[in-house]
Amino acid sequence: MDSLDLIRTFREVASHGSFSHAAKKLDMSKATVSKYVAELETRFGVRLLNRSTRSVSLTDAGQLLLERSTPVLEMVELTQAELQERARQPGGRLRISAPHGMGNGEFPSLLADFMRYYPEVSISLQLTNRTVDLAEEGIDVDIRSGPVADANLIVRKLMLMEMVVCASPVYWKKHGKPEHPRELAGHEALTHSLLGAQPVWRFDDGGEPLDVPVKSRMDCTEGAPLILVAMRGFGVIYLPSILVQSHIDHGELVPVLQGYARKDMWLSAAYLQRRHNSAALRALLDFLQTRVGTGPGSQKKK
Repeated sequence: MDSLDLIRTFREVASHGSFSHAAKKLDMSKATVSKYVAELETRFGVRLLNRSTRSVSLTDAGQLLLERSTPVLEMVELTQAELQERARQPGGRLRISAPHGMGNGEFPSLLADFMRYYPEVSISLQLTNRTVDLAEEGIDVDIRSGPVADANLIVRKLMLMEMVVCASPVYWKKHGKPEHPRELAGHEALTHSLLGAQPVWRFDDGGEPLDVPVKSRMDCTEGAPLILVAMRGFGVIYLPSILVQSHIDHGELVPVLQGYARKDMWLSAAYLQRRHNSAALRALLDFLQTRVGTGPGSQKKK
């Protein structure tokens, strides 16, 4: 039996001065009430109540427990009420992780809008390109791009990220535009550091995955420096269109191989479990699905 339940039972007996009255108040049998108080005395190793056939009175130890348990139970009841309120109304602090690149896009503005809609919610945003352990690091939701391999996570797909191969007009003029992804093996690639020393770019060739090893002239943990170097004519990049579209619109970058871009790069929200999530987390997931989402909803990784 939980110690708090035992203490609550003891307090009812102390308050009414009677096992029978306490049992009636708690909707329990007198024998059960007596058993709970005896269990509490066993745990503490001290008598809490003086018992007689006519009355029940507190011992010195019982008086101490009654006094000291009052603020403890008040705090527990207050906390329980606040937790139940957070299950109903969005509030408290949400801990979110996202790739570094999202710190420079529209994501901060989306979070600002979310906090405006839900003024009782606070946010801690962690920007990192490594894979985070949500349970170990206390992260409520991780915004990820690309496939999510962790089978323990619930994944809500938000938006299909259109991938684009592009380079500057000067680069294409000098090296020629490829007509098939395999030709990229002969070009100078600007790659993400997560791809390692022997980077591979994945494409979709008639519905089948096609992996093309590329030669990395430069790698970086961020996409922004690679875009700048590409605009200077030093290589080819393969990045989500959301990062490069403005440069394409201004003619600073020219896309190629648009019919071969991979079609499994989703921007997703990953979280640990479907049940007992806070109202704040549920509100955030629904907000992102509405404002960003074009995806098919949440799915458990298999």
